[in-house]
Amino acid sequence: MSDQPVLLDIDSRGIATVMLNRPQRGNAYNGALLAALIEGLDRLRGDAGLRALVIRGAGKHFQAGADIDWLAQAAGAAPEQAYRASMATTEAMAKLNEFPHPTFAVVQGACFGGGCGVVCCVDVALATPAAIFGLTEVRVGVAPTPISTHMVHAMGLRQARRYAITGERFGAEEALRIGLVHEVLVPEAIEARLEAILAETMLSAPGAIAVTKRSLLEANGLAMTPREMAQLANESWMQRASAEGKEGLAAFRDKRRPGWAG
Repeated sequence: MSDQPVLLDIDSRGIATVMLNRPQRGNAYNGALLAALIEGLDRLRGDAGLRALVIRGAGKHFQAGADIDWLAQAAGAAPEQAYRASMATTEAMAKLNEFPHPTFAVVQGACFGGGCGVVCCVDVALATPAAIFGLTEVRVGVAPTPISTHMVHAMGLRQARRYAITGERFGAEEALRIGLVHEVLVPEAIEARLEAILAETMLSAPGAIAVTKRSLLEANGLAMTPREMAQLANESWMQRASAEGKEGLAAFRDKRRPGWAG
């Protein structure tokens, strides 16, 4: 498989597959993956023949959140660079959330942090029973602000507050219960189910879908403004650069408990 961090493919029906392609790191995102995802979403957005987009993770896991080495590097960067790193995450999520065509995610294995953000931003999310979820940023002293609004949209404020604050991991059935995913299916059935939903979606008019998606977001105040994106990115990099953020990242890399955990 290519060493590109994101692979794009479009079939004859106009269905694009976006493959997150860092399997050796659980598809954890870094600057290169985020840049490739943003560029790919921009390119696909302008494809007149596109009908749908499916996001997958290469290997055993869907997406294990942020690459810890990249986070540590960003934590020590100058403020402008640190802000840009957080804005890249914020921008990628906003572009996916507001993508005009139908979007799908197929989740297996680990789905942590930003991986949950991706799931929150798609229209339809399917998961295997063994998938494990977690909004685990607080465990390493950072804050999930780039995905915070999307978490609330997908699972409601009550559930977002619980899992973003406790950092608990939870299984696919709990993800289904709280609205993070739409269906849980065994691996042998998930592809057939995806194809069935795609076939149903292809019966709908592309322009009507785009208007429907836009109106659902904009009329309910769910589309991100530049000011809101800047606020989320600022909160993200400032917490990451704090003493707490640096201690959390160092503890994770040293495989020890952070100071606040006792």
